[in-house]
Amino acid sequence: MSEIILSVENISKHYGPIKAVNKLSLEIKKGEIFGILGPNGSGKTTLLGMVLDVINLRNGSFSWFGGSKNHEGRKRIGAILETPNFYPYLSAVKNLEIVADIRGISYHEIPKVLKMVDLTHRQNSKFRTFSLGMKQRLAIAAALLGDPEVLILDEPTNGLDPQGIAEIRNLIKEIGKRGVTIILASHLLDEVQKVCSHVAVLNKGKNIFAGKVDEVLNENVMVEISAPDNVLLRKHLNDFNKLISAEPEDGIILVKLQEGTNIAELSTFLMEKKIALTHLAQRKKSLEKYFLELLAESHD
Repeated sequence: MSEIILSVENISKHYGPIKAVNKLSLEIKKGEIFGILGPNGSGKTTLLGMVLDVINLRNGSFSWFGGSKNHEGRKRIGAILETPNFYPYLSAVKNLEIVADIRGISYHEIPKVLKMVDLTHRQNSKFRTFSLGMKQRLAIAAALLGDPEVLILDEPTNGLDPQGIAEIRNLIKEIGKRGVTIILASHLLDEVQKVCSHVAVLNKGKNIFAGKVDEVLNENVMVEISAPDNVLLRKHLNDFNKLISAEPEDGIILVKLQEGTNIAELSTFLMEKKIALTHLAQRKKSLEKYFLELLAESHD
């Protein structure tokens, strides 16, 4: 059984009548890249602030590494909660030295973290000369000082151009491969879908779903098909015993099959009915569609 890194039980935080976090519970296990997904105002940053003891919780509890809150446990966590804040006229190395001094960490770690974020070639450049993506990578380098077991990132690609977004995504994946547990808050569905192994969906401070990203995306099998006669095709589809639905969409038929169905079964069935297909392709359900469905259900 995987080690539980963070356990959150029924925590809440209210600002007057606004319930920023409302009786929220979740578990994050060792080695996961865990996405906390939700629209702006859903409670993501407040949740991270509470589990980092930056924001006082109203009620409930949380624990890191299977124990109670303590200073030693906090040393095992690296975090970026806000926009990177470094001295603009100092170099990358000098800025990291200041972070190391504050956290009581040896300077010997600085070359290693700069290499991890691909900034060795700019280590002596002033921070003010960095692009937004490079500034974000330097912030991640600072969070990695001390070799933390957990890395917490709040909207790590916010404001970046497509190249910067791709660089940060690849960096997060590489850090995850080293065994670091990563907790990533984002309102970007694409980011969570491409980077995370697990996801919790928040809305109005509540956790409305938690699970593996792959399980979300593969709940049912979606297949695009077409034939010279789509009317006849739809008629025969109704006889397929693993069919959930078959709906026309832009000249094709979008077929939803029961979980675990192999599309070869559908193809064989149609061949036996002497239906020649002109198009057959499996479509993965997008996290966006599932996310919007969850939000709609949470309003009911």
